[in-house]
Amino acid sequence: MDCLEEESFENKDLDRMLEFETQIFLDIVHQDGLVVAAKGLSMDTVLINLLKVYSDPGNLVLVLNCSDNEEKHYVEKLKGEHTHRITFETSIKDREEIYLLGGIQFITTRILVVDLLKNRVPVEHITGIIVVRGHTVLESCQEAFALRLYRQKNKTGFVKAFSNSPQSFTVGYGHIERVMRALFVKEVYIWPRFHSTVVQSLRAREPQVIELQIPISDTMAKIQTCILDLMNLTVKELKRVNKTVELQEITVENCLTKQFHKILQSQLDCIWNQLSTKSKQLVADLKTLRHLIITLLYADSVTFYNLVCSYRTMEYAQTCTWILFEPAELMFTYASTLVFSGDKELNPEFCPKWHALSEILKVEIPADMQKEKSNENGTVLILCQDNKTCYQLNHFLTLGPRHYLFTMALKRGVTFKSINNNFKQLKELPEFKNTPKQTQSRREVSNFKFPKKAKVVKESKNEEEAKSSETEEEVDDFKDSYCLTMSQTVCDESDSKTDSDCMFEPFTEFENMNLTQLCEAAKANVNPTILIQTFRKADSTLELQNVLEEIRPSYVIMYHSNITAIRNIEIYEARRNSTVPLKVYFLIHNGTVEEQSYLTSLRREKEAFEYLISTKSTMVIPEDQDGKTDMCLALQREAVTAEINTRQGGASTAPAKQLVIVDMREFRSELPALIHKRGIEIEPLTITVGDYILTPDICVERKSISDLIGSLNSGRLYQQCTQMSRYYKKPMLLIEFDQNKTFSWQQNQFMISTDSDNSEIQKKLLLLTLHFPKLKLVWSASPYASAQLFEELKVDKDQPNVEYATALGNEQDLDLIETKYNVGVYDFVYKLPGITSKNIDQFMRRCTNMDQVIKMTENELQQVLGNAKDARSLYSILHEEHVTKKPSEQGVGKGKAREKFKFTKK
Repeated sequence: MDCLEEESFENKDLDRMLEFETQIFLDIVHQDGLVVAAKGLSMDTVLINLLKVYSDPGNLVLVLNCSDNEEKHYVEKLKGEHTHRITFETSIKDREEIYLLGGIQFITTRILVVDLLKNRVPVEHITGIIVVRGHTVLESCQEAFALRLYRQKNKTGFVKAFSNSPQSFTVGYGHIERVMRALFVKEVYIWPRFHSTVVQSLRAREPQVIELQIPISDTMAKIQTCILDLMNLTVKELKRVNKTVELQEITVENCLTKQFHKILQSQLDCIWNQLSTKSKQLVADLKTLRHLIITLLYADSVTFYNLVCSYRTMEYAQTCTWILFEPAELMFTYASTLVFSGDKELNPEFCPKWHALSEILKVEIPADMQKEKSNENGTVLILCQDNKTCYQLNHFLTLGPRHYLFTMALKRGVTFKSINNNFKQLKELPEFKNTPKQTQSRREVSNFKFPKKAKVVKESKNEEEAKSSETEEEVDDFKDSYCLTMSQTVCDESDSKTDSDCMFEPFTEFENMNLTQLCEAAKANVNPTILIQTFRKADSTLELQNVLEEIRPSYVIMYHSNITAIRNIEIYEARRNSTVPLKVYFLIHNGTVEEQSYLTSLRREKEAFEYLISTKSTMVIPEDQDGKTDMCLALQREAVTAEINTRQGGASTAPAKQLVIVDMREFRSELPALIHKRGIEIEPLTITVGDYILTPDICVERKSISDLIGSLNSGRLYQQCTQMSRYYKKPMLLIEFDQNKTFSWQQNQFMISTDSDNSEIQKKLLLLTLHFPKLKLVWSASPYASAQLFEELKVDKDQPNVEYATALGNEQDLDLIETKYNVGVYDFVYKLPGITSKNIDQFMRRCTNMDQVIKMTENELQQVLGNAKDARSLYSILHEEHVTKKPSEQGVGKGKAREKFKFTKK
């Protein structure tokens, strides 16, 4: 299939592609490689056409690293023809049958690795593997493990990878080369936005862009200056106290970008445990200040004021330093003027973009629609960054700006003595009839019964993008999209079109409609439809593409700037068949952080592509890197240490086949892949005792630092160590550190809560060793070190017993031992000859004590144990003499009698 000719594509009913997409498609079809494209230049169409080419029962193509939404999207686009999805719910038997059906198969990487190790996949018949998000594939990850297993047995199939994250390849030394080695590809295809073919393809049909540079108010400008000053002071202080650390990437400009937290992580993660508490707090302060400046520009004045007030507390000032600086005091003063006029008179400022948005919807678009008089329905799509802004715009457009701000003031608990005349008319509305005349305390406001329509989310004190830290109230009121109709009455000329509360009507039928039904309803609707949509959903690229293709808007309003969304709109317009060009209104605050953040993102992406182009021109690619020959270094497995035969004068014998039993849940980690690379075979099994079984005696429970702390706190580790000590002679606890961090035990690195005792974990670990004297603690600096350690532990040792490991029962059975039997008696009985994991439960239920056992005949024991051999072993040890040789009989001494012992009743 790699030698497909262009004529063969004609029979595949491929989707229409732009010129640059066609070139990418032809390149990747005829030669394996990694495609790195700019954000927004989605590979969706290319990938779908590639799947259509190979969608045939005679092929077997596996697709890795897709999310659930992406899999559903591709299956729907392929119309389910010769496509299959393999998930954890698919049984082993069904998986084996699906592999034989061929076609396109979307599969989870963990399942594929296990099935490859178990020889359930017909590897020799795999046509090829397609990898999405190629930038995440490194030597130790599961995708690289699956590709290595595939290449070891299949030298003819293809590997094709795609990535839309050029900046990921600039992190670390030789990142692009390492990714290509792990993918077994020799070519990298680089497609930036400034590529000549991309420029020509999009320039042929461009949308009509109307950029509106909206100035912010003087008060907002002053607040922005104060926050920037605070960020500058924090960055200087961070660099002052860490003079020996390279912190070039931590600048005020980078602090404003959306990828700031990733920059911080890459810059400081490897030395995080060496930073002082003050340095860590300064890093947290930078995130907080960025959240403040984003809230200032994207949220409303009441929300920003409430957020600022939440930081102005004695407790917060005791831990953070920025709040004590002079610009912080000025910021608090200016924030108050955003909401109040005079002496606590409630009169919040409107968002600057509201004026422009209202004018576009009420004046510009209706006038343009009358002028053009096209047959299109004139659907308007408003794109913003998150669902909070979607809710804000929906409330603003349906009930008016005053209603929204007054609602937010009451819900946020803003205290005020009086209300400005602009808002007094709202008190006559039914939902505000119970509002206190003079609100003096938050407690008084909390008693106010608020309408369900205006439930909001409580703001997080951390960075806006850290969604996990948010405490949400009534989150269902925040949706990813809202639908309105432009059936409003034309406002009087004397009325201000911006401040007017003459709003749009909600599209109530939208609540129970999917996207396709909404499109049909919008076409049937006489009045134009407005769809408010976020572009920051999971899998947002595909989501936005679907919205554009289904809704086919005539007008797009970019309420917030986003590189990916803008380029998706460009591609949508380039494919659209319409005589009237798409109109895009681009709203941006000029001379603000919003504009600077957008320009910085463009610059960083451009620099990343320039780096990739320069690296491609100088990198040396081995001829056998594709893995299609046995000389490929990436396929070479390290030789297992040879066993030394001392009886033959130290001559080394051929190494025996080494085996390690690995629990199925451990395939989430990197260690199984690295063990296999060292030449040790892996047996994936569902075991209940331990994670790795190295020998018949050695059982290992692996814990990362976070897992170790969680298991110690929950008591789970105590149970695991009890089970290991019961069934194996040499139980081990492997504590594995992160390879990107310093290998040292400093408790400050691992504790999350500030009120926790730093020595608490160490005390629990010490108690664990006292309770389990046989337990060995093994410290490992990285998964690479763990793999080497396992190999050394297996030298001159027998291979683990698969039957024994799987016969220990399930976790419920093991937990019942604690409550069903006396643990000491259970462990004693289990050590008796003839007693196994299969018959011990029946033996202990039918035999109440050892007196009864000693009185039983061999036949009676056979009935209890269910096996004649086991009964003979137990009867023999209880009733027959067994002789042990003394040292004198082994040549050490003479004249001493032999020791005799018998297990008999006293």
